[in-house]
Amino acid sequence: MRASIGSVRAPLARRRRIIPGPPRDRVKARLLRLYRALAGRFGSQAWWPGRTPYEIAAGAVLTQHTAWTSAARAVAALRARRLLRAERVAATPAAVLAGVIRAAGTPRLKARRLRALTRWLLDRFGGRFGAMRRLPLGRLRRELLGVPGLGPETADAILLYAAGRPVFVAAAYARRVLARHRLLGRRATYEEARGFFEAHLPSDPALFNEFHALLVAVGKAHCRTVPRCEGCPLRFDLRGRRPAR
Repeated sequence: MRASIGSVRAPLARRRRIIPGPPRDRVKARLLRLYRALAGRFGSQAWWPGRTPYEIAAGAVLTQHTAWTSAARAVAALRARRLLRAERVAATPAAVLAGVIRAAGTPRLKARRLRALTRWLLDRFGGRFGAMRRLPLGRLRRELLGVPGLGPETADAILLYAAGRPVFVAAAYARRVLARHRLLGRRATYEEARGFFEAHLPSDPALFNEFHALLVAVGKAHCRTVPRCEGCPLRFDLRGRRPAR
């Protein structure tokens, strides 16, 4: 399903209005104009694919430093072996698990990371995600970042997509778009970009979900290492200037 041009009511937004009234600050208004333009061009991205929160969390680990298509094959292999449950992954020897997820690359490393995440989920929450939706967000994020092998982007993807918490995943494409549109410096860190989005947007997981996915879509199509501004839905925002490089 595609969002209509000029409308903010993308499919996620129809469940509840995620863009309230006239924004009070210019940065917020500008970001929401970018969101509307992306939604009009690319439509709903339906991220993150997964049948259960645990499957989504596992996918976030498996897609580290690899294309999603490769990670998806590893997830499918786990499903075929009936290993997309925390208890079963924890009971599977690391060497066996590495063989199952080989398609995702660096299988021994990712097996260790997946088992570390799984053990944390079991020890802390009994393998269930419900409690993750109630714990104070700052404390939960710090705990998740303490799991071996989980960097900020992976942890935030788990928080946003598996636990439904309002954390913006400031992936490389998002940072590149912000820098080229002169909203942030080109050397801005992941945490600076995440804080920027969270400070200027409504604290809404549905909006963060869709905006992150749309920024990846425009990054792949236009905002590459060498930008392809012709036909980009965000070109209007440059106001006649060349994008920052």
